[in-house]
Amino acid sequence: MATENASEASERGPKGKVILTEARCKGCSFCIEFCPTRALALSTRLNYKGYRLPELANPEKCNGCDLCGLYCPDFAIFGVRLGREKKGE
Repeated sequence: MATENASEASERGPKGKVILTEARCKGCSFCIEFCPTRALALSTRLNYKGYRLPELANPEKCNGCDLCGLYCPDFAIFGVRLGREKKGE
């Protein structure tokens, strides 16, 4: 029964996503440190100021809780919960 639940979850895909305003990010990594699901990681990409940017390294783990956005001092990132379609609709 546990395998059925796991396969159903993988069929549905990610529960959330993050949106980043690259120009505002200063690479403090608060979003990464406070992510409860460890979905974020520091990428090798740089913004125009030369700061390393966070990325959604594990999109299947993101639940869109927006803790990344709550802890970001520059309002550069926020999480969004994705809508779910019910079976049969």
